[in-house]
Amino acid sequence: MEVILLQKVANLGNIGDRVKVRSGFGRNFLLPQGKATLATADNIARFEARRTELERLAREHLSSAEERAAAMKDFKLTIPAKAGTEGKLFGSIGTSDIAEASTRAGFKVERSEVRLPSGPLRAVGEHTVHLHLHADIDVPLHVTIIAEE
Repeated sequence: MEVILLQKVANLGNIGDRVKVRSGFGRNFLLPQGKATLATADNIARFEARRTELERLAREHLSSAEERAAAMKDFKLTIPAKAGTEGKLFGSIGTSDIAEASTRAGFKVERSEVRLPSGPLRAVGEHTVHLHLHADIDVPLHVTIIAEE
């Protein structure tokens, strides 16, 4: 399946690139989320007419992501959680917990932007997670989990 990318997609290409993807990836991810359109003659002409608008939107999205990254540079998040005597949590801290705690602390973070490289956090202590704010911008976030009394 050949598609035209309407926005930058990590490990695939930039705006306007015509790429071949597997049909399931295109049909189930790229097309429904508006990241790409089929590479037909009509769609190519329609894309060329909208190219400047799409590139402007991409620049605005990148600049807002850079501003958010600069604001969160020295931010450290502390999350209280119930834990046993040996420091193991009763349950775990996942992406939604981190997103909610960050939003309560004043930094708007979506659940889909939180990346947990080693899975959910299951122990008390300091952990580093990554926030994927844009295809080009990843910000490390220091999360401290403290035992709740």
